[in-house]
Amino acid sequence: MKIGKIPSDVLRRIVYSNITHHRPEVLVRPNIGEDCSVIDFGEYVCVLSTDPITGTTKDIGSLAVHISCNDIASNGVDPLGIMLTILAPPSTTEEELAQVMADANKAAASINVEIIGGHTEISSAVNQMIISGTAIGRQLKGQVVVSKGAQLGDVVIMTKHAGLEGASIIAKELEEKLTTILTSEEIFNAQSFSHDISVVTEGVLAWKIGVSSMHDVTEGGILGAIWELAEASGLGVEVYLDSIPVKAETLKISEFLSLDPYRLISSGVMVMTISEDKLSTLLATLKDSGIDVTVVGKIVSEGRVILKGDERKPLDPPDVDELYKALG
Repeated sequence: MKIGKIPSDVLRRIVYSNITHHRPEVLVRPNIGEDCSVIDFGEYVCVLSTDPITGTTKDIGSLAVHISCNDIASNGVDPLGIMLTILAPPSTTEEELAQVMADANKAAASINVEIIGGHTEISSAVNQMIISGTAIGRQLKGQVVVSKGAQLGDVVIMTKHAGLEGASIIAKELEEKLTTILTSEEIFNAQSFSHDISVVTEGVLAWKIGVSSMHDVTEGGILGAIWELAEASGLGVEVYLDSIPVKAETLKISEFLSLDPYRLISSGVMVMTISEDKLSTLLATLKDSGIDVTVVGKIVSEGRVILKGDERKPLDPPDVDELYKALG
């Protein structure tokens, strides 16, 4: 099988088809495009998500916290705790482990999340350190945003810029190689994209305004995330490719390595849908909070297409993320 997230058809055929025992307390179950599970706790619901960091060895303590907490935020929920499982090879030093934990602690503090447990193990089963985070949040019942909530006629918006996380990872992992096409300032800028990798602020603000759905942009990039959101909602979508913002550094890296920046992992970016009557309020609220936001599409009844000038081409499901092509 290919490296990266399992394709949607394989998830349905092999993974989801084997999850047959259900409990009534589970309100949101695994599905394409859904970031979290939601469990009924009476007046409140418990929102949970889990994610590993496997595509890089740089800053994985920080990434592990933000990636899982971003999923919670995509439900409009402020994450409160995270559990971290660390699997490290025998070559790992105490200093390396200490740095990972210091980075994780700093990231958690920056979004007011507590590291509430986990597991740490040295194992010959891995050849590089892997961290899996499970984040937890709480919300009043009936107030959780889900990916399947998009409505016909909704506007599709995204925060920040495509390829944010992927460009940052590549700039750190392949810094020496990139010196042939990027200036030191451009490399620094690309590496610094990781400072914007949290979507907790925009997720909670968007929930307050009344978005119909949200999905954080991870493997498969912005185009993959929009496809997943449409798939979860059972609707079509038109994507305005020329409107999707991409930083100059990301474009240079993508051209040099023959990557598609619109299919490059983009944690730190949130895609949302909202009715037209609430759009101006959402745009103003996010911009007032210092968050770049762009209209990039519209939810339609059927068909998933990318519009570029006069061209129309199919919006395909996500495949192997472009990051693995760069680092493979």
